[in-house]
Parts: sequence; C-alpha cells; structure tokens
Amino acid sequence: MEIVESSLEQTTAARPLIINDFSIVVATANGTGSQTANMTILRALFKMGIPVNGKNIFPSNIQGLPTWYHIRASKDGYVARRHTSEILIAFNQATVAEDIQNLPPGGVCIINDDWRSAPARDDITMYNIPVNQFVRETGTTGKQKDYVANMVYVGVVAQLLGIPLDNIEEALDFHFKGRRKLIDLNMNVVQAAHEWTAVNITKVDPYRVEPMNETEGLIMMTGNEAAALGSVFGGVTFAAWYPITPSTSLIDALNEYLPQLRKDPETGQNTFAVVQAEDELAAAGMVFGAGWAGARAMTATSGPGISLMAEFVGLGYFAEIPGVIWDIQRIGPSTGLPTRTSQGDVTFAYYLGHGDTKNVLLLPSTIQECFEFGTTAHNLADQLQTPVLVLSDLDLGMNNWMSEPFTYPAEPIQRGKVLHGDQIPPNWGRYQDVDGDGITYRTLPGDENWRGAWFARGTGHNAQATYSERPSDWVENMDRLQRKFDKARDMVPAPEIDEVAGARVGIIAFGTTRFAIEEARDRLAADGMQTSFMRLRALPVNGAVADFVARHDQVYVIEMNRDGQLHAILQTELPALATKLVSVAYLDGLPLTARWVVEAVGK
Repeated sequence: MEIVESSLEQTTAARPLIINDFSIVVATANGTGSQTANMTILRALFKMGIPVNGKNIFPSNIQGLPTWYHIRASKDGYVARRHTSEILIAFNQATVAEDIQNLPPGGVCIINDDWRSAPARDDITMYNIPVNQFVRETGTTGKQKDYVANMVYVGVVAQLLGIPLDNIEEALDFHFKGRRKLIDLNMNVVQAAHEWTAVNITKVDPYRVEPMNETEGLIMMTGNEAAALGSVFGGVTFAAWYPITPSTSLIDALNEYLPQLRKDPETGQNTFAVVQAEDELAAAGMVFGAGWAGARAMTATSGPGISLMAEFVGLGYFAEIPGVIWDIQRIGPSTGLPTRTSQGDVTFAYYLGHGDTKNVLLLPSTIQECFEFGTTAHNLADQLQTPVLVLSDLDLGMNNWMSEPFTYPAEPIQRGKVLHGDQIPPNWGRYQDVDGDGITYRTLPGDENWRGAWFARGTGHNAQATYSERPSDWVENMDRLQRKFDKARDMVPAPEIDEVAGARVGIIAFGTTRFAIEEARDRLAADGMQTSFMRLRALPVNGAVADFVARHDQVYVIEMNRDGQLHAILQTELPALATKLVSVAYLDGLPLTARWVVEAVGK
C-alpha cells in the first residue's frame, strides 16, 4: 500500500485526479471467456455505488474475431457510450496496434507484456503485465489459459483504479451464483495480479474510483431479461420462437422465469408452453393461433425474422387477433451485422403486412420500460385485438443497465371486449362496431353459447364475419380498422416531454438514443443552446406530438438508421408541420454518442 500511496501523490502533483469519470475499453478475442472478467469489473463498480454502463461490441461468429467491451463510469450518471475511452485493456494481439492508436493523448494502456510488437506512444501511459507468468503459476492448460489471462487484468484494474477486492468477490459470487470453487479459482488469479501490480507498477495516471451512493437500491440486468420478466407478469402463457441474434436471450430468460412463476400451485404442472418452431413463419402462426384461442401469446425475433412473419401479421391485423412480437433490432439489410445495434425496422414494422396495414409499435428505452411493456403490449393487443410490436434494440436488449427495482403491475390485466356465455346477444356479429370506436366484441373458441362461433378469416368479410367481396363491405371494414387505429393513438403510452421555456429547437427521438441526447443537451445548454426533448414511447402518435412540433422553430428527429424512418413517418402524419421536421439520422452499428449529437445538432 505504501507504493500505491506514494505513486498517487506523484500523480496528484503532476495533474489532478479524475475520479469516477472515465471510460474503459477491453479488447479481447471473441470466445476467450472475457465476458466473465468484464462483467466482474462492471458489477464491482456498480457495487461501489458508481453509475456505470457496459456495452459489448462483439462479432457475429463463435470465436476468434475481435471483441470490445466498453465500461463507462460517470459520477454524473451518464450512461451513453463515450466517443473515446481513456483506459485501454489491450489483450488482443490482432488489434493491439489499432487499439493503441485510438487511445486519446493522456490515455492509459494495460497490455500483455509477452507481446513485443505493440506500437510505442510517448503521450500515453503503458502498464506492461507479464500475463504468461500468472498463467504458468496457476498450472492451467488449453482453453482455460484464456480465462486465467482475462482474470489477470481484473486484478490489475482493481489495484490501479482502487476497486476493493471485496467488491470484486461480490461480483464473482453473483456471476457464479455462489459456487465457491469457481469463485475461489478466479479470486486467486485476481489476488495474485493485484499484489504483483502493487509491488511492480508505479501509478502515474490520474484515473481513480471512489465509493458513491448513486446505485444504492438499484438493480442491473439486460433489456431482454427485463422484457421476459415483464411478459411473465403481463400474463403470457404461450411463446413460439426461432433462434436469432439478438433476441434469443429474451426467450432464454423466459424459459428461466416461467418455470419459477407459472406452475399450478396444486398439481405443480406448468401453465405455460414455450415452443421452438422450425422457422419464424411457423412461430408467428403459432402465436396468432394461440391468440385467437384466448392465450396471451408472444414471440421474439429481429429484422430477418420480422420479414418472415409479415403474412401472419397481416392476418392478425385483418382478422383482428391479438399477439405480441418483440423485435430486438439489429443492422440490415439482409443478414447485415447481426451483432450491431440499430433502429432500422421502424418503417417495416409500422406498415408490416399487405395492403393498407398499420401496426401499433411500443418503443422502450430502458429496462424499466422493457418490464412495463411486457404487460402493456399484451393489454393493448387484447384491447385493440391486433398485433403489437415492441421495438427494442441490441444495445438495450443484450447489455446491462441500471434501474430502480421493478414494481408489481398495479392495474389488473386488461382483456378488452370479450363476451362469454349469456353475454353474447342473439344478433352478435364479430366485426360489428357497436360502440363507434372501431373496436368490436370478440368471443373465444369453446364458449358454451353457440352464437359465439365465428370465422377468423383473412379474406374479405362483412360485419358478421361472413365471406364477402362486396366493395361496400370492404370499404366499411377498412374504415372501421382506421377508426380503431385512431383510437389507439390515445391508448398507447404517451410521449415523455422535457420542454424548456423559450427553447426554439426541439428534438424528437425514441429508444436508447435518449441517453446520448440527454447528455448532449446538457453540453449544448452549457454552450448557450437550449433544447426541448420529446421521447416517443409508441406509434401511432397523437396531437401531443403535433403540438410539440408547432411550438418550436425546428425539430430534429434523431434516430439510428440511414434514411430517417421515424422522420418520414412523422412527416406523413403531420403534413402541415412537415417542413419544421429535420432528419438527423446516422448508423454505424455502435450506440450513439453525445459528441455526435452535439456536432450534428450544432451544424
């Protein structure tokens, strides 16, 4: 400890300490087990009370290609990806030259000293670690050597930054679910690297962590885990799916939570079913079949899967059958970049189907909303009798985020206009608009009252669900569906608005871009530019959006796609205000940064 304290005094004399305000990037090879090490650092910082966020930038192969894990610590609570990272853990020889080149002046590089080809820079700090020495001392062989090597940098980082080893052990205990043998094996490596660093490394950089109280009472999990848990609390009893990155972990989590929470208390039998279909087309057919039968049914997929589901979504829209689809967006077209984040499915999902189809979209931005929308999506699907798509993205779905603990849904499940038994009148018609809101009354198969029978046909039909190709029946039905869609405008989650008095510039966005935008707005305000912000939580929009646009001279629509898809939808739905809307769209596969937003809006 004396060595560390004296080096800190040298650091302070040279330049002020930077405490709890920096970003770390860990460069490793995919498939080497680095996720355990990275999550250990992330959760240890979280246990210290420091606001943190981790983003895994990984390739779409099993192993071998480069992967980067970004950890941001921010005393101010910012969680957006930083444009640059001040601390580099260079543990991938294939990318070491480029990784070091990307470090900003004054940055820190923790590097494997067994490599002799690393480029030299005189404007950064290099800490050389004899990784092979630690590997040899553990006696591990084969693939286990990679895991040991990764735990070495955990010990080094803990010593250099000042992360207590108790917090490291807590993080390992969480990761390994209390399995002591695995915890001790990893802690032995961490301890050895920690002790070696204290004796052999003189700290000359300013970066340091200190305990805070900002995360007390918070939880940390991925958006896909939160969506699965929320769906269970929202009443889901059936899920059909086909594996596709980045949505698979949502169903994995569903398979974890359902057996714990959905069993008959008397018989112990499951009261749910999760079916892996032969493809996404079949999965969608199962979902809408189950929805027609009265189950709360869902699937999870991504862009290519959505394309295969188009026909069944159109059937669900026209036959008016509830079903929920979670679209964890990734980059397209084609199979694109399966492990990169995007907001590129907005137009496709909004109009998914054939002919004049419009769908309700929910747009979560946090794990809290992923949990809440697990219930909201099913309520809306039942109330509106229609497919509901929830557009998350890879960044939200697969990365770990902080949140207040979730609360049990306060409102009872909303099943909408469902008739049973004697409630079914003699003159009931499945597609009769009794209330004038476009939403008709439905029955479920198997009802004891034979009058409740109807054909859920995808072909033309009249108000009695009887096959019809009469032009008047078609027009009447489609007009009613439009009335129902307009009714949805005031049923979906309302946008969140942070309006600044006197601000002439507005920003509209959705999803995970909010975090870069919120940080960017603080920077813009510091430079004298005030902005208002509306975060959409659903489509379709209502008058609140038109009013927001009307109150500002210009409104920038910021989104992660090339073509400004949300911008185009808003211009279509707000034609009188279209010239006020300015598209600010960009997509490179990485989560948006505040720096990019500041520069884009500043132009």
